[in-house]
Amino acid sequence: MPITHSFFVVLRRWLPLAACLAVPPTLGSTLGAIEGLPRDFEAHFYDVPLAVRVDLDGRYLGDAMVVLTRDQHVQLIEFTDTQDSREPESLRRRWRERLGDGRALGDCRSDCPDGLRALHYSLVNSQLSLLTNQAEAVGQDERFHRTPEQGSYGLLLRNQLNLVEDGRGTSGRYALQGQGSVGHWTALADGQLDRGSDSQQGTRYRVDQLYGERLVEEHFYRLGYFTPSAQGLTRQPRLMGASPDTTMGLMFGSSDGLAIDNGAPSATPIYVTPDRPAVAEIYRNGVLINSQPVQPGLQTLDTKVLPGGIYEVEVRLVEDGQVSSRTQAFIYKPSNWRSTDAPWRYNVYLGRQTSMLSNWRNDHERSLSAGVLGNYLLHPRAIVGLSAQHIDAAMQYGTSLDWDVADRFKLYANLFQAQGHGNGFDVQAIHTFGSGSLVASHGRTWLAPTDSGRENRFPQRQTQSSLSLNHRLDPRNTASLRVSHSSGASQGTGVDVGWSYYGKLLGSDANWRLSLFDRPGTEGTGEARSRGVNLALSMSLGGGGRRLSASVGSRTSREGGRDLNTSLGYQQDVDIGPLRSVGVIASADRYGVGLGGDTQFESQALNGDAYFQRSSYNGDFNGGLNLQSLVAVGEGKGAVSGQYLPYQAGLIVDVETDLPGLELRADDHHGSSASLRPGRNVVPVTAYRAGHVQFDFEGHDATAAVIQPSSLDYHLNRGGVAYRQLRVLRTVTVLGRLFDTHGQPIRGAQVINHASRSVSEADGFFAVEMSESAPSLEIRRQGAAVCLLNLDLARLEREGEVILAGDQVCAPDSLADSGRGLEKGRG
Repeated sequence: MPITHSFFVVLRRWLPLAACLAVPPTLGSTLGAIEGLPRDFEAHFYDVPLAVRVDLDGRYLGDAMVVLTRDQHVQLIEFTDTQDSREPESLRRRWRERLGDGRALGDCRSDCPDGLRALHYSLVNSQLSLLTNQAEAVGQDERFHRTPEQGSYGLLLRNQLNLVEDGRGTSGRYALQGQGSVGHWTALADGQLDRGSDSQQGTRYRVDQLYGERLVEEHFYRLGYFTPSAQGLTRQPRLMGASPDTTMGLMFGSSDGLAIDNGAPSATPIYVTPDRPAVAEIYRNGVLINSQPVQPGLQTLDTKVLPGGIYEVEVRLVEDGQVSSRTQAFIYKPSNWRSTDAPWRYNVYLGRQTSMLSNWRNDHERSLSAGVLGNYLLHPRAIVGLSAQHIDAAMQYGTSLDWDVADRFKLYANLFQAQGHGNGFDVQAIHTFGSGSLVASHGRTWLAPTDSGRENRFPQRQTQSSLSLNHRLDPRNTASLRVSHSSGASQGTGVDVGWSYYGKLLGSDANWRLSLFDRPGTEGTGEARSRGVNLALSMSLGGGGRRLSASVGSRTSREGGRDLNTSLGYQQDVDIGPLRSVGVIASADRYGVGLGGDTQFESQALNGDAYFQRSSYNGDFNGGLNLQSLVAVGEGKGAVSGQYLPYQAGLIVDVETDLPGLELRADDHHGSSASLRPGRNVVPVTAYRAGHVQFDFEGHDATAAVIQPSSLDYHLNRGGVAYRQLRVLRTVTVLGRLFDTHGQPIRGAQVINHASRSVSEADGFFAVEMSESAPSLEIRRQGAAVCLLNLDLARLEREGEVILAGDQVCAPDSLADSGRGLEKGRG
């Protein structure tokens, strides 16, 4: 479209003068100002592609190509540049569809999608403005996500099968976790079947959850058969007695499931002091979550852009391409609590303990089950937890404290008491510094005497204390030390010392680990102290996912003597059918040689792993198998997925293509991703929040194909499942010119194919992506089909993925044999 762009540059110099000479346009006569321009220029405004800026309610959507008609209609062809827009791709796609067939400028009086009020085109700055009934609402700080107005429906079932053979027999468990959406409610279920190797108890079954739940702004409502658990709380106080059992009843409390993170800053700032212009990189759990340019001198980082919550981050300062410093910091944005004005978070439940959906023994059947759990925001750095629960016919009480004493010093504490069990406390202090962390903990419990008066089999007072130090000596060396002491049921002092080194070995990345330990004895060491030393190596062997591991050391044997041992293992990533990796390991000690192997696999229907081991002690074999799959049902469709992914809600996506071996990538803009192949797939999406999934080709190689549509919108409750379809067509670019039967160029005609569409320019030139399997182009003007071009690709000149169609005559009689043409495949 070079001609159009050239004229557009020239005309921008005319437009301010034309706007002054012409009558000021209104929404009803938006194109009137063009009459102030020379007549020869009108041909380059009407019915040809124009570059414009598109705004929606004052927000920039992107630069686009549009077509203006003399009857004051506008048609949006495509967006050409969206890098500076903060609006989601799904919003652009929606308005491209709304304006794809043309719409009248001015006030919208009928068929007004998405609250459209008016369309206005400005000649002065070549801007297309869209006004909706949400214009005044833009900028308001909403606190909660809006759930789907009509609710959603669907079902997600996760199946798990675990089998183990230990030489005495086979044990197994089948677990089912389900969540479904019924209107505005979410139904959840969780149950299992299991059978031990001794089979004395036979096959057991248990349903832990079978209830309905609904979120309404900052609260949740739960009704049915459930196991009470804290929701929406930062800290649940520790219990000493039994945990809450299955309860038939109701539960109500605080929830952050619908809360919007509106970019509140951290309660305490993060400072950096670079010596030179630098970049501050912020990492959470080793993953980059943000980066910011910084200038020399003391300054704070922008924490409004970081996720909510209380968590630790590492700030790396990169100067001149090199990391000059690494510091640890904490982000304090606790559970969307912005101030102490609304300091309480709570859960309340009431019901009756029951095992009516289980054959497990319950000594407190039909006893009262009730509880109150709360968090109080004493200060943005201090959260107090409280709980009082009636469990197994006894009361349990607990308090907790989460206190960020300083930027690098945190304190956790619990105080708890249970009727008939005893009481106790624990405390943990964490100090982080530039190159490591120091953690100290201490806990003590006092057990109550038994009701029978007989002496308790465990000492009444038990203590556990530990001190851990991790220190990064330099980028390649890290040292660790842990000292622990316990008294009561198990007694003694233990010491663990470790050293890790990251470097190169034979040109490959390698990790060395040296461990020394001295711990209290167990039955596995003949009650003698467990002492030893171990040196381990793990390294990659070039590319291809090959890894090698080895170790050598000494430890206490089963009889209490010395046991020298060594091992050698190899792991290989593969892509052979469902297999994804295979590994073998051999070990040797004073008893003999041990062997082992494992594999991981994934198919369209399931994923899992399997392993086997041969003991060097007695030669017994044991092995295990773990399988998992997901079943999704929604909108009358069903699908099975073998990808191990978290699912709150899902999309069933059918992929139709003419490309063999196609593999797509689906990315949810809220963070999750999945792989798609031809046929039926399941894509995980985020619940409650409206979003879109973007599709692209897997890998980095350019593919001459088009994905229709390139993204999909969704808005589902938890457990909701929607059905969508994708078409992936192999394409070629067709270049040519359109002429009518009189030899005149056809301007402003829509050139439509199954894969895409474009508009011919003033000289009849067109360029369009065309499906290679359906080489036909439908030509439309003013909404009506005028001809159909059937291209013989074998007889046209081709340069790679470009077809030079030359001059094409648009004859109306070509529609006689085409029936409806390509209308059903318009891009």
